[in-house]
Amino acid sequence: MVESANPSAPEFDVVFRARRLIGPNGEGSGSVGVRDGRIAAVEALDTPMRGDRTVELAEDEVLLPGMVDSHVHVNDPGRSEWEGFPTATRAAASGGITTIVDMPLNCLPPTIDSGALETKRGVASGNVHVDVGFWGGAVHGNLDELRGLHESGVYGFKCFLLHSGVDEFPPLDPSELEQALRTVAELDALMIVHAEDSTAIEHAPSAHGENYRDFLASRPRGAENTAIAQVLEAARRTGARVHILHLSSSDALPMIASARADGVRVTVETCPHYLSFIAEEVPDGATQFKCCPPVREAGNRELLWRGLAEGTIDCVVSDHSPCTPELKRLDSGDFGVAWGGVSSLQLGLSAVWTHARTRGFGLAEVVSWMSAGPARVAGLRNKGAIAVGADADLCVFAPDSAYVVDADQLHHRNAVTAYHGRALAGVVRSTWLRGTPIAGPEAGGTPTGKLLNRGEA
Repeated sequence: MVESANPSAPEFDVVFRARRLIGPNGEGSGSVGVRDGRIAAVEALDTPMRGDRTVELAEDEVLLPGMVDSHVHVNDPGRSEWEGFPTATRAAASGGITTIVDMPLNCLPPTIDSGALETKRGVASGNVHVDVGFWGGAVHGNLDELRGLHESGVYGFKCFLLHSGVDEFPPLDPSELEQALRTVAELDALMIVHAEDSTAIEHAPSAHGENYRDFLASRPRGAENTAIAQVLEAARRTGARVHILHLSSSDALPMIASARADGVRVTVETCPHYLSFIAEEVPDGATQFKCCPPVREAGNRELLWRGLAEGTIDCVVSDHSPCTPELKRLDSGDFGVAWGGVSSLQLGLSAVWTHARTRGFGLAEVVSWMSAGPARVAGLRNKGAIAVGADADLCVFAPDSAYVVDADQLHHRNAVTAYHGRALAGVVRSTWLRGTPIAGPEAGGTPTGKLLNRGEA
């Protein structure tokens, strides 16, 4: 990438010239003019365009819209030793992500009322390198708070159907889920659901020790399948919009497709770790791979890729759920007591591209899953595309370069990730937020991200 100054009066603040560019209609070439933080023009590569600065992409670079990650646990305030807004958003920027939506749990207080949302916004203000929106929580006992949270600008509500892992974010029982969905339908809001059935898990073998297969048996596919069926039927009855989080069981894909064909308003995400790893290769005691629902077998992984290809799965997001190294129990390797969550915020684009390219997918598909798709699900109208009127959130990506992940070199607060030592394809050379570099050689260190409200972006 080469930058040059233009002494003529600028027509644009920045002009990007790319021999390869992923736009709304797929891959091509083009010039992109940025004015006042928005994309003001997308023209042919040889179109004369004056800019205060011009960024010429190298032959091995592709201009992508900034990635959107709608499933990030920042854990700030209250558990900032696990992660925090400065570290999480710096990691996001380094991974080509320009917008995240923060989850309402693992922080203290959880985002289950408007006061807690304001507390979180106060902590985040001035400390974010990318744009940040917020999910609210739907928990036992707070259904009267949902309308106020909606009016305060959350992008929707997250609920669990079993213990969330933290006592301050209790699950909804079936009757509460139905009540919450009726409120969500009245607001035309979105309910995002951690769908695992508590009864199925209670009757499964308990997780203990270093053997990954024992842990896998403790979170069976049937627990996901049963819970997803319950959510789909409740959505059918109430007319609410629902989103299935971190799908790991490919068994659920046919019933999701069937429900959608029947008019149920359901969207679905999966995560890079379910598309990258397989249970057969998780070493015993390697608790950095523990997540809930779990990484499953090789055949299951291939069916998830098919679900993406067929459009049943709408998007791929990180579910970045970090903790301190001590809580991962790396010393004992006991899957039964280790915290469940894969730290991957900085690595998602490369991880997905590494596996997508070997299956015949191009960068246009990856962008649809990791930028346009999450933006559409969350309702981020100005994000996720290189298009006139969109925010000038851009990623300069070198798809044919490669690197080996070193956890110590990541910007996450704690140097723990299941990707450590893995070779990944695709290097983020720079990331731009509203036309300003936030990662790469030209980036400054001052956080310039905005806090977003539903309806504003």
